[in-house]
Amino acid sequence: MNNKLILALCLASSLFVSACATNPVTGQRELSLVSEQQELAIGAQQYAPMRQSQGGDYNVDTALSAYVSEVGQRLAKVSDRKLPYEFKVLNNGVPNAWALPGGKIVINRGLLTELHNEAELAAVLSHEIVHAAARHSAHNMSRGMLLQTAVIGATIATQQKGYANSAQLGANIGAKLLSQRFSRDAEREADYYGMLYMSRAGYNPKAAIALQETFVKLSKGQRQDWLQGMFASHPPSPERVRNNQARLQELPAGGEMGVKRFLTKTAHLRKAKPAYDAYDKAQKSLKKGDARRAQSLVQRAIRLEPKEAQFYALLGDIQSKKKRNKQALKSYNKATTLNPNFFYNYLQRGKLEQSMRYNQKAEADFKRSVTLLPTADAYYGLGSLARAAHRNQEAKQYFAKIAKSPTPVGKAAYGDLVDMDLPTNPNQYLSLKLGSLPDGRAAMQLQNPTPRAIKNIVINIRFVDAAGQARQINKTIPNTLASGKNTVILLGLGVLNQQQLANIRASISRADIAR
Repeated sequence: MNNKLILALCLASSLFVSACATNPVTGQRELSLVSEQQELAIGAQQYAPMRQSQGGDYNVDTALSAYVSEVGQRLAKVSDRKLPYEFKVLNNGVPNAWALPGGKIVINRGLLTELHNEAELAAVLSHEIVHAAARHSAHNMSRGMLLQTAVIGATIATQQKGYANSAQLGANIGAKLLSQRFSRDAEREADYYGMLYMSRAGYNPKAAIALQETFVKLSKGQRQDWLQGMFASHPPSPERVRNNQARLQELPAGGEMGVKRFLTKTAHLRKAKPAYDAYDKAQKSLKKGDARRAQSLVQRAIRLEPKEAQFYALLGDIQSKKKRNKQALKSYNKATTLNPNFFYNYLQRGKLEQSMRYNQKAEADFKRSVTLLPTADAYYGLGSLARAAHRNQEAKQYFAKIAKSPTPVGKAAYGDLVDMDLPTNPNQYLSLKLGSLPDGRAAMQLQNPTPRAIKNIVINIRFVDAAGQARQINKTIPNTLASGKNTVILLGLGVLNQQQLANIRASISRADIAR
């Protein structure tokens, strides 16, 4: 979008007069419906759940995380926008890096093992810093809001790989942000100014060219992990390589490459790579149903890297699948000890404890899990435990949190909520629509969108008769109304005009689950 068009939009409506801002990196005027305060809030709120949903922080080698943060802060100091920058290493084997609004940045361990020197690390981090500094995510959000506003305006006149199987609820906004590709202009901007930041911080920007050249070669190889990582969010191209080569001519020659320091700082991670490779293969084997091979691979991973909690959690999953509950519990205990700040370890241990009727321990683990990352599985576990303990109001609150989730566990929660709540709140679950038949007789349509068959339905109808007297009648539905079905009921009031229909009030006074 060019500056003239942006200016025209800014002047065209009072909506946009206060919604134009200067890009802190380029100095250009841009449309922005997201304030800096909103940017900072979104980044701060989504950073922790997004990290949890993609493997959690890498904690085996805390010195490595400190090193990456040190490199990141060195680059952040020379950026064009002062933000509360943070840099974390994710315990995720997919080669990827990303930035949330407000300067919240991560790099996966899977990408670190593909780099060759500190300057390449700086190239990755500076690229993400520019995305944050130039408000690229905010710009994406603004474009989405603008489109949404247009859609709403058009409809007013005519009137809803990571650990995906855990049914994440806590990182929705962040996930949507990361699933949106940046425009080609935004990627060029991040490359262009990222190399400037590298130079300002004393790194050799030639590393950015070498990195892009490597990415282009790997993209031709169609490696699956790269396709779902860096290549999905930052597509490489020969054009980007050429642009970086041209940019290099504009910058001072030289700068640090940091080969020795990088190799020293990443030595432990690179040494442990075979362990993580075995772990990845174990996950695939378990998914294919080969638990025996999965266990052999994960035990090899543990021998190579005994401090990794993810390995013990996977071993617990395998043992639990084999109904070896005591062994699985021991593995989950080890996982929570090695990494007490990852939701999955508590979630899986809680599920196992619940199956073993260790209900108090299971409840504590589910609660700890949802403080780290709210998931449908944990809320369902809490709801089930509360219901078993006859804490019905509490159980309904837990089920209600996930009843709209399209996942299997969300649908199960909705069913449980209907079982518990429908007899006292039938109007929350059954739908009534008043109208008239083609011959003009007043009628209503009763619909059952729940997953349960409903019986003993009584409908209370209030209306004003021809003499102007308020009256009330009850209609009993004689048959069971199956799940997903509807039925049309004659009111017995004869032919009514639209005004008379509008004055009728109907509600459901009774409904029972058909067991």
